[in-house]
Amino acid sequence: MAGPLGHLVPGLTIASGRVIIVVGLSADGVLADPDAVAAASVVIGSRRHLGLLPESPTQRRIPLPTPLRPGLAALVEEHGDVVVLASGDPLVSGIGATLIDMYGAGRVDIRPAVSSVALARARMGWPAETSAVVSVVGRDVSLVRRELAPGRRILVLSSDEHTPHQVAALLTEAGYGRSRLTVLGDLGTPACQSTGVTADACAGAFPRLNIVAVEVVGGSAGIGWVAGLPDEAFEHDGQLTKRDLRACALARLAPVPGERLWDVGAGAGSVGIEWMRAHPTCTATAVEADPERAARISRNAARLGVPTLVVVTGRAPDALAGLPAPDAVFVGGGATRAGVLDSCLAALRPGGRLVVHGVTLETESLLARLQAEHGGELSRISVERVHAIGTFRGWAPARTVTQWALTR
Repeated sequence: MAGPLGHLVPGLTIASGRVIIVVGLSADGVLADPDAVAAASVVIGSRRHLGLLPESPTQRRIPLPTPLRPGLAALVEEHGDVVVLASGDPLVSGIGATLIDMYGAGRVDIRPAVSSVALARARMGWPAETSAVVSVVGRDVSLVRRELAPGRRILVLSSDEHTPHQVAALLTEAGYGRSRLTVLGDLGTPACQSTGVTADACAGAFPRLNIVAVEVVGGSAGIGWVAGLPDEAFEHDGQLTKRDLRACALARLAPVPGERLWDVGAGAGSVGIEWMRAHPTCTATAVEADPERAARISRNAARLGVPTLVVVTGRAPDALAGLPAPDAVFVGGGATRAGVLDSCLAALRPGGRLVVHGVTLETESLLARLQAEHGGELSRISVERVHAIGTFRGWAPARTVTQWALTR
């Protein structure tokens, strides 16, 4: 490649003849590749990062734009060859991932420094395989809830000095108030400090740059990591896919990392929420016509650690128009409404899964006809539970549900 930006990493292919170099730097300003930065005519970074560079009167330095993606695209279009600065490892909750998503790996050359995550693990003595990493940088701190379990180790990448208090409040509210928090401030600098507290006694001021290391203690039983959370885990008004039926549906929806679900007629949002709890990269859109229920879905999602679940208030099939294509669809209500199942089937790509539940004769008749036409698995599911009958006990059946499950 022609130009002053230094070498390319082995095997890197440049589709346009230009490459964006992303250079990591430590908290005290040590660059992973100072030669690449010194040779660049244009350097883009946060104001803090740019302020750590030595003077260079011939070099143009541009703060990160807002909004980020369109602003970055405009700068790259204008200047072509640029160097972008990032904290530590640019691929650990950093701008490197954003640029690769925008331009592809072939145009982005990552030069990492030691990440804050590596520094935190070293400070705590936590091997990588024994702890989880949750970034709440510019995100809802409720994301931490998905990782909560007794004995769990979590590194929380903080937004600012308020994050430790927010994490502590979340843990305490969730029943994990005895959890141990170690707030690691200004890692990688001479000012590095470590403060240990329990969640229910978290107080005082913390550095703006910090990572919160959480050792989870306590908590309530029953909130597991497989499909079929207790019905009591959800706020609802009765419109809820019950535990056993939910686990059955999710087994056939088969969530895998990176896939998207439509939860149509979502009620309390339980299926979409459990789909997203299956893996941090699973996404879901809950479609619910009732505004009060739609608001309830958002509350349930935040309380169960998946606050990024998208809630669309509207009635299918009209509300489905323009949504990102799904990998799986669950229809828990409204299957007989004209156009709903047709729209869901049309949206599915090869390999996509559809699961529909119905409790009425009309829905059962429709599902029987569709199964005969399209194939798939048609089941009737009946669950009975023990209830008191006077001074004795007996079985009380719940309403039988007809389930149609189809893989494209």
